[in-house]
Amino acid sequence: MSSHSSPEVDTRNLKTLLTVGHSNLDFPGFLKLLKEAGVELLVDVRSSPHSSRFPQFSQPGLDALLETDGISYLFLGEELGGRPDDPDAYRADGLVDYRARRKSYAFRAGIERLLKEVERRSAALMCAEEDPLECHRFLMICPEIVPLGIQPVHIRKGTKPETQEAAENRLLSSNGFDAVSHDSLFSAARAEVLEEAYSLQAEKAAFRVDPHTANRW
Repeated sequence: MSSHSSPEVDTRNLKTLLTVGHSNLDFPGFLKLLKEAGVELLVDVRSSPHSSRFPQFSQPGLDALLETDGISYLFLGEELGGRPDDPDAYRADGLVDYRARRKSYAFRAGIERLLKEVERRSAALMCAEEDPLECHRFLMICPEIVPLGIQPVHIRKGTKPETQEAAENRLLSSNGFDAVSHDSLFSAARAEVLEEAYSLQAEKAAFRVDPHTANRW
């Protein structure tokens, strides 16, 4: 399921997958975002579905609140979370290695489940960060699902939804690649530079543990 070996996608057959970060929203405001986007299933990809700062987004409880308003809940944080409980997912310096994590059995199983859900209903990945560029849902999961025929659309607080291409253009610009930020979505030059931009952004945004702790696993 590696994104490096997948064939070019026929854009006429793309399936949409929404993503959203709960950030500091109250629950009614968050629910409004989901309702306006037509979300039927919320897929929680936080490694730990708890928030002491924003308890309205903690489990147990979040699932019941959502289901009261007709939105189903699915937890895939163990498979697709950005803080995996797997020593092989971490580099020697303690940073989560997104490329290594994508090769794991658990991650692949999570992607397979996600693909099945996207076929059935309108789904949204949820994590905590409002800006997708600061979150593993964009940096780790999206590069894997785009070559599989999934088109992410990022729900943003206080603004219109952001397409994957627009988010990638921001990623390129913020990492010094303005010259290719508006190249063709499928150009070879863009793809090569985009991979580097993802890596650079992951260095800044990915979860990091104490390297001494990582080495003891």
